[in-house]
Amino acid sequence: MTEERPERVRAAVAADVPAVQAVTDAAYRPYIARIGVVPQPMEADHAGNVAAGRVFVTGEPLQGLVVIEAFAGHLLLDSVAVHPDAHGRGVGRRLLHFVDARARELGLGEIRLYTNALMWENQKIYPRYGYEVVERRVDGPYDRIHYRKLLD
Repeated sequence: MTEERPERVRAAVAADVPAVQAVTDAAYRPYIARIGVVPQPMEADHAGNVAAGRVFVTGEPLQGLVVIEAFAGHLLLDSVAVHPDAHGRGVGRRLLHFVDARARELGLGEIRLYTNALMWENQKIYPRYGYEVVERRVDGPYDRIHYRKLLD
């Protein structure tokens, strides 16, 4: 009998960078045709983000990740990426719960994120996890909907 390891979220390490890139690309590639530009997470400095302690991963092999950054008063959820092969397995939920816990650990009472206005799937998901729309703003080629979640 093999021992099942509970899926946990851990800080990414340098050896994870190729998998972080691969999962990010797989998660965001389908949006290129829809939004007409390469989504910013695909062009991120993954090695730099990992080295800075901003990337947290889950799954073995890697199934999903978040990129977060702490600011005064809030945690920015810069990216959530779940490999398409892992959709429907609770990976995104696990990551979003981790982000909540991390913000609380850091003493931050708010989480902010944004998504492209044409990524309508996200607009259905985030409100289910307590996020509310703050504004819609165009930043260069990106039409984004900004969200926030206030923590208890």
